[in-house]
Amino acid sequence: MTEQSAAPAAPLSPLEPWPETVQWQPVSRDLVWVELIRLAIGMSFLLVGLGIGWAITGFWFVGVGFAAAVLLTVLRVVATVRAVYAWGYAERDDDLLVRHGLLVRRLSIVPYARMQFVDVSAGPLERAFDLATVQLHTAAAASDARVPGLRPAEASRLRDRLTALGEIRAEGL
Repeated sequence: MTEQSAAPAAPLSPLEPWPETVQWQPVSRDLVWVELIRLAIGMSFLLVGLGIGWAITGFWFVGVGFAAAVLLTVLRVVATVRAVYAWGYAERDDDLLVRHGLLVRRLSIVPYARMQFVDVSAGPLERAFDLATVQLHTAAAASDARVPGLRPAEASRLRDRLTALGEIRAEGL
């Protein structure tokens, strides 16, 4: 009987554990503030509307709706913070990996040779916090990946690197 070396244990999930050879880069933590401000703007309309409705009508179910909206907002704040911490990206030799998500974890792998173009965008809120988003576009619309919450210098560097690697890899097709 010959002894065979033990094969490495198969991952329990296709998303965990992440490959050990990958150096994940986190997005800026300032993205938390951008997302919380967006949440505050959206929820303020709902809360003000429910608050005014409760004050005018005095119906108890409007007050319950107001309390539920406040609770939902608090839960969404916690989820938003955790969701920003879940974002990450990694540059490998032949592709870019982007991960995000809490309940539904998503790992996008975009081969450099399949990229058609790379966008860098920054809305008013992102610009106020000195952030930008890099969006990768491929032929398949479902495979587009984005990396939010990057400093403009890092977004420009990533855009230039991805564009150069995309051109080099596309020549081999």
